[in-house]
Amino acid sequence: MDRDAADPRLTGEYVRRLGSDDSSDGVADDATDAGDVTLVGVVHNHPASKHRIRAVLDEVDPTVLALELPPVAVPLYDFDADDWRTPPRLGGEMSTAIQAAATDHVVGIDGPDPGFVVRLVRNLLGEDASLSTARSVLSSLAGVTKRAVGCRLAAAVARTTGVRFDVSDPAAHDCSWADPPAAQARDERAQVERARTIAETFEQPATARVRDRTRDQHMASRLSDLRQEGNVVAVVGIAHLDPVCERL
Repeated sequence: MDRDAADPRLTGEYVRRLGSDDSSDGVADDATDAGDVTLVGVVHNHPASKHRIRAVLDEVDPTVLALELPPVAVPLYDFDADDWRTPPRLGGEMSTAIQAAATDHVVGIDGPDPGFVVRLVRNLLGEDASLSTARSVLSSLAGVTKRAVGCRLAAAVARTTGVRFDVSDPAAHDCSWADPPAAQARDERAQVERARTIAETFEQPATARVRDRTRDQHMASRLSDLRQEGNVVAVVGIAHLDPVCERL
């Protein structure tokens, strides 16, 4: 992204590129025809993140667009992407990515799905989690599943009637799509640093630790499979950017 080096939203700070010969030990993958993976880190619904996604997809023509969404929720964001406005009014950075991508192969790589549940249970057993932690994790899983199913139902209603129910919590930021690039980048970086400071200051609860580790493992596993189909661009939260990259 050298051609946009002057744009502070496109410094490469929140983008990771993994070629088919990249691995943690420096040895090429067994599948020599595997595609490249470009990971784009985002702050939810932030204008700087939306711009970065569009810039990457303008530069990279992926075979697969992978999103940090449950597979069952993707149809709602696909519906929101079909908007004459740029970026779309609803759907945040995920619908922005779908709108900007040339490929129709769009997949959700986050849980819940059967593989995610199996990995989650395995991690709970591996950590010898307490009964209270297990209950809390499973309760969180139930909540995420309920929201994902709600997205699928909302998509079905929207496709049939044109009525769109907003089932997500839109994030508000101190800048907008119309603000100068420097203002957008500054606000995004401030939010990222604030989140990092909180994460470093307070110990992560066991419930969140098991859940986040499972999500990182699951998304990395899904991307490893998807890259066998060709080049992949994946949109994930900045907190997941390096953990997923390291597992790939």
